[in-house]
Amino acid sequence: MGVIIVTGIPGTGKTTLAKKLSKKLDFHYLDANEIIKEYDISEGYDKKRDTNIIDTKKLNLALIKEINHHKKIENGIIIDSHLSHYLPKRHVDVCIVTKCDLKELENRLRNKKYSKSKIRENMDAEIFDICLSEAKERGHKVLVVDTTKGINIDNISRKVGGFL
Repeated sequence: MGVIIVTGIPGTGKTTLAKKLSKKLDFHYLDANEIIKEYDISEGYDKKRDTNIIDTKKLNLALIKEINHHKKIENGIIIDSHLSHYLPKRHVDVCIVTKCDLKELENRLRNKKYSKSKIRENMDAEIFDICLSEAKERGHKVLVVDTTKGINIDNISRKVGGFL
């Protein structure tokens, strides 16, 4: 069974890519936000950032539990979350990091009705490659996918196949 994590700054195309890839590979799609709700992992709410505060250690434990459950019944699993790269590398076959042109990202975040400050924070995170840097620091095998002009799922699935 393969375990693929898809991470990246909000608005870079994680969910679109993860859902398309899960269909292409016939893998189970797992939205970490659903796991956060199901396992009640939120540690509170950050009003300034307009987001829940997540304990990544608790999230990792819940995701590992889900991985182990799905190993028994699925071909593989794709985990969709900008926090998925916090999973220990021993549980992951490949980490896909989605990236996007800054102007396109800004438009996508505006369409999501993000506040100006939240857009700025996410743009800065993209500029500094936060998700990519953290994934590499954790030792993941990384595949970077630029979604600015769309997603070529056949090409991506071939590249992912090299990791599984």
